[in-house]
Amino acid sequence: MKTTNRNYTNLTVNPCKMCMPLGAVTAFYGVKGCMSIIHGSQGCSTYIRRHMATHYNEPIDIASSALTEQGTVYGGEANLLKGIGNLTKLYQPQVIGICTTCLAETIGEDVPRIIEKAKQEGIAPGITFVNVPSPGYGGSQFEGFLAATRAIVATLATDSTPNRSVNVIASYMTPAEMRTIKDILDAFELDYTLLPDISENLDRVYDPVYNRLPQDGTDLADIRRMAGARFTLEIGVFSNERNSAAEYLHETFGIPYKKVPLPIGLRGTDALLEALSEISGKPIPEKYRRARGRYLDAMVDAHKYTGEARVVVFGEPDQVFGLTRLCLEVGALPLLVATGSRNTKLKEGLEDEIERLAKVKMAAFHEILDDTDFDKIADLAVKHHVNLMIGNSDGRRVQEKTGIELLRIGFPMHDRVGGQRQVSIGYEGSLQVMDGIANAMLNATATTFRKAMYDMYYNGPDKKQPTTPTAAPAAAATEPQATLSLSKEDVAAKTKKHPCYDCSACSSGSARMHLPVAPACNIQCNYCTRDFDCPNESRPGVTSGVLSPEEAVAKYLKVKEKVPNLSVVGIAGPGDVLANFEQVKATLEGIRKVDPDVTFCVSTNGLMLPFYANDLLKLGVSHLTVTLNAVDENIGAKIYKHVNYLGKRYTGVEGARILRDNQLTGIRYLVGKGMVIKINIVMLKGINDAHIETVVQTVRDLGCEITNIMQLIPVKGSAFEDMELVSNKELMEKRKACSVIMKQMYHCKQCRADAIGTLDNDVSIQFREEEEKKEEPKRLRFAVASKSGMIVDTHFGHANEFHIYDYQNGDVIYVERRAVGENYCKGGSDCGEQQGPGIDAIIEAVGDCQGVISMRIGAEPSNKLRERGIEPFMMYDRVESGVREAARKILSGEVACNAAEKVEVSK
Repeated sequence: MKTTNRNYTNLTVNPCKMCMPLGAVTAFYGVKGCMSIIHGSQGCSTYIRRHMATHYNEPIDIASSALTEQGTVYGGEANLLKGIGNLTKLYQPQVIGICTTCLAETIGEDVPRIIEKAKQEGIAPGITFVNVPSPGYGGSQFEGFLAATRAIVATLATDSTPNRSVNVIASYMTPAEMRTIKDILDAFELDYTLLPDISENLDRVYDPVYNRLPQDGTDLADIRRMAGARFTLEIGVFSNERNSAAEYLHETFGIPYKKVPLPIGLRGTDALLEALSEISGKPIPEKYRRARGRYLDAMVDAHKYTGEARVVVFGEPDQVFGLTRLCLEVGALPLLVATGSRNTKLKEGLEDEIERLAKVKMAAFHEILDDTDFDKIADLAVKHHVNLMIGNSDGRRVQEKTGIELLRIGFPMHDRVGGQRQVSIGYEGSLQVMDGIANAMLNATATTFRKAMYDMYYNGPDKKQPTTPTAAPAAAATEPQATLSLSKEDVAAKTKKHPCYDCSACSSGSARMHLPVAPACNIQCNYCTRDFDCPNESRPGVTSGVLSPEEAVAKYLKVKEKVPNLSVVGIAGPGDVLANFEQVKATLEGIRKVDPDVTFCVSTNGLMLPFYANDLLKLGVSHLTVTLNAVDENIGAKIYKHVNYLGKRYTGVEGARILRDNQLTGIRYLVGKGMVIKINIVMLKGINDAHIETVVQTVRDLGCEITNIMQLIPVKGSAFEDMELVSNKELMEKRKACSVIMKQMYHCKQCRADAIGTLDNDVSIQFREEEEKKEEPKRLRFAVASKSGMIVDTHFGHANEFHIYDYQNGDVIYVERRAVGENYCKGGSDCGEQQGPGIDAIIEAVGDCQGVISMRIGAEPSNKLRERGIEPFMMYDRVESGVREAARKILSGEVACNAAEKVEVSK
């Protein structure tokens, strides 16, 4: 009987690495007078020569034993002996490095015995051999480089006579980076041996006479005396006891050692310089202190651009570790860190730090992968809207496939010249990398925004492959269009079970559940406040507490168990769904895993709808509610106090226009994709009551399903708190008039953000009573006067914008940059006491804050702020440190103010 083999293994497609012998050959090129021979098939040496020649732009000489089928079956001894003899005659090297391949290792070649035979037969008189087992399946070129370096030391470091030299073991670097390391070592006036040293052999000066044999590199005499050195400094932290030259020297000769990371970024470079200062007993030279200061200044200059980067970093472990930490230092978020090597230490060294930045940036995804391939990198990069890759030119296929910019760093560099001269280490090299990240973000904005806007607003459904409105156009364009539409039959079936869209669902007992996972909002309606924490009030935007995605999934399972007729999960706040998209996404994905059939419905003001339209489709959201109170921006300006859009606050007609345009664009697109859309309209007497028919007509023409005209619910503290309400009669007359245009909803209960049950029987209170009360950490908001965004460096009266930060549970979270118009102080001696509309406008703009942090502030504005319950703080410090100190004073009661009374309001 035929059987099926089920012993499957993972398929690697386009691996993110090169083979082990390549790294070994590179290390041998760092030894003076050394030649390499590959014991394996001819193709192995050809592959390595091609990679090295195109990257280093130098002729590469590598011998090969040229194993054939006969040698594979009967042994390759004759081939290797003949290769050694020919190599000796042609090159007359001092050292021969033998690198075995997969083939030689698989057939079990006894290379040490063959070397002894070559010596006995006089095939290579006076030549030293270094053998490195380096099968491709044993690791990547990174492990090959380390293994060869250790083998060189283990074979040649034989003179243990004590000397004052320092051994410096180099990691995988470019020749130019090796020269940078040598310059740093020379600056500390050290007697050192650098191994391997490829600084000259793989980036040669012009010479009309070609020397086959490497004329530079580490001298044999210097390698021999490494056994008697006083100290070993190993650059790179991802070697182990099997391939670390420093650990071998310590175990064999007792030489103390220290490992430091590749000097990339601020901390990596600091670590190298501090180690060298300790070893040499000399202070860090002034030129490096100045270079560090210049790098810090550049970080301040570029942070507003680097902070936009969502990055994939890939390559060799030492370089990936350094580049990832550099990204974290400059605010670029590494969403995916990947290496082709098998290396679990990479995750251990980076996980916590990436997690902290991801939390600040509210990113739900980040991952650190080892032994991975480019197909997986490409899939994850597209899925999570990566906008920059950092790594070698093997990533260019991913760039071609996804449109994601590639910042080329590392080996190999096939599609650019100058790979051998690239420097990414030290303060100056790190600065160049940071500039590359910032410029990539600037270039992405400059080269894509016109097409993105055109596709968003004008690319109609008749186009074969429209670029859909999303925050990452290049990534979205790679998605098959078929996956971004909803099944008409499936949506129709779900609608019949949705109590808000079909009255028959109410009579059949279909229940819904609202999950309050979206606390933040990006607009301020005049009929709303952000004080949503109320267990007794029943209106939209109110909840007894905000849930995390994990808590929301757990609560869904609990409710589903007790409410078996639950058919719809909705998210309607308490803020706006799309202002909290990562939390919403994680919640819906979690519920979909446990219940693939549940209907998803979300509610939004529509400001960010064009940016997240595709994401909603991918999540399987079939029903959407958009609150659209006006299509005339002049009327909208009376309804909305401000609109926070893409980091800037807009007011009046301008803000209303942006909101209206995005609402209509998103609605038009999603209706075309099969989503059922309900429009909520709050009827405001004397403002939009005569305009509602126009709104209804507009959304009908867009293809919306139903409109829900609602009465205003007065909210204490809102601008419309005392507005005269329309009567029930007026409301019903308006609905009746609009029913001629399109279907109207008459059974709306204006539910809470945590409602559970049927429309006529809300049982949410039962579950609230069952839940243990937990006190949410207090959340404080601060307005910071800063020109740079990094330092509190601006007088309150000189500020024309403030950086808004939230503080909660020890975390400092950037919210937005808020313009306040013209500063009221013009430099006069009494500007601290000036009155007038300028200061009042500023105080109004920061009215949702508990504190204002500035370098200086006068008595009059301080008093005015305190009258509004806002505590002024004066300091000159880093922004994050300043926010933490101000929060500490408020929470400890150290400041005598009533700011603490507003703590819960700003949630």
